[in-house]
Amino acid sequence: MSFLAHGVKIAESSCRGCVNCIKSCPTEAMRVIEGKIRILSEICISCGECLRRCPHRALLPEDDDWDYILSKRPMAVVTDPCFCAQFSWPPIPSLTAHALFELGLEPIFEEYEAAYDVAAVAAARAIKNSPETAKPLISTYCPAVVRLIQIKFHELIPHLAPVENPLETSIDLWRARTKKREPVTLVSPCPARIAMVRSPVGRDVSSAEYVISTSKLAREVLIGSGDPSKKVTIDSSTETPRWIAWAKTGGESMHVRAFSDQPVRTLEVDGLRNVISLFQEMELGKLRGIDYVEARACDLGCIGGIGNAESRFLSRIKIDNVKMSFNITEQYKKELEALYHAKVWMLRDEIVPIEQMPLGEDLVKAMEKLKQLHAVYAELPHLDCGTCGRPSCRVMAEDIVRGEGSLDDCIFRLKSRIADLSREIYELSKRLVHTMTPEGK
Repeated sequence: MSFLAHGVKIAESSCRGCVNCIKSCPTEAMRVIEGKIRILSEICISCGECLRRCPHRALLPEDDDWDYILSKRPMAVVTDPCFCAQFSWPPIPSLTAHALFELGLEPIFEEYEAAYDVAAVAAARAIKNSPETAKPLISTYCPAVVRLIQIKFHELIPHLAPVENPLETSIDLWRARTKKREPVTLVSPCPARIAMVRSPVGRDVSSAEYVISTSKLAREVLIGSGDPSKKVTIDSSTETPRWIAWAKTGGESMHVRAFSDQPVRTLEVDGLRNVISLFQEMELGKLRGIDYVEARACDLGCIGGIGNAESRFLSRIKIDNVKMSFNITEQYKKELEALYHAKVWMLRDEIVPIEQMPLGEDLVKAMEKLKQLHAVYAELPHLDCGTCGRPSCRVMAEDIVRGEGSLDDCIFRLKSRIADLSREIYELSKRLVHTMTPEGK
């Protein structure tokens, strides 16, 4: 298996070995070994749950250095739609673009409309052309959700819509239009978008060269340019582009329904635990009557990403209060049709399963290790306390069989061994020949 970037940086000096992180990981990719965090990149989905749970800031988004990015100017910037809702001013892209220009950055918002619209068209037509047995289709917009399916829900991979992330598409369209080859920095609200740049799914290489967290760039904007709404006149009738809606849960589904020529039954779910619960229902064949699932790992969608600066609730209010139109001209419909037939929206590579650390390549040896695993697991207390640095006793048994731990890592088993040893020493002491007696007796 090739290395998979996980988008999470470990600050070892801040780690206290508290094991809060390992309990929050949905794919059991976290370990605390010798008091320090270890991430198994091959099964990490970069959801950011561990960052939310760490009280010591030992886990951070693994973005690029801001000063290094500035040294590479001219630099184009592609931001998740949620970036526009991180400030006190309305989520109008022209205001955000003005602030970014003042920092010497080139936002490529001009391509967003086409990129997001053609993604919605492609999803709507994929739904229309798919048999009922292949439904519901699942959105590929959230990288954490896609990798979750690759790792834990292999049966659902055929349900993934074959649609490229519009952020990648927007970069491709911008390069095709401008012929510019300057580097592009993606502004990410979460570790999953960071991983999307460094280990993309559906393509060999990301169109973005660098990545930085939303909160870091938002801070630089506020320090460097202030409030652009005081410098730029905004007409009260100004409409916000419809792609802004993708920042919150339900925005993508609304977009897909608007660009469909038939009724589309959508289901929106956010929050990783809710997503996992829904996918479990799908695997059992219980989810019927639904055409499209918009799944987001973060609460309320991308505005809930751990890498954001603004409260997700305030961001949602800002997006809900702007004017948005889905009326398009006949000329624009033709342009979208041309983009659709050019397949700029299509994933370039097949999405494949990621195997969860098999016990061995050889089937016979793997079966033998499986027997060993059951035997080791039987020796453990089945308390899933996490004090061994693993999320559960079963995971600890797997690590031991792989040679990455020992039974003595279990504190309860170790205490039991110490107690047994103490009793044995006591019994042996009673059998000793007493050649000496206390003085005076």
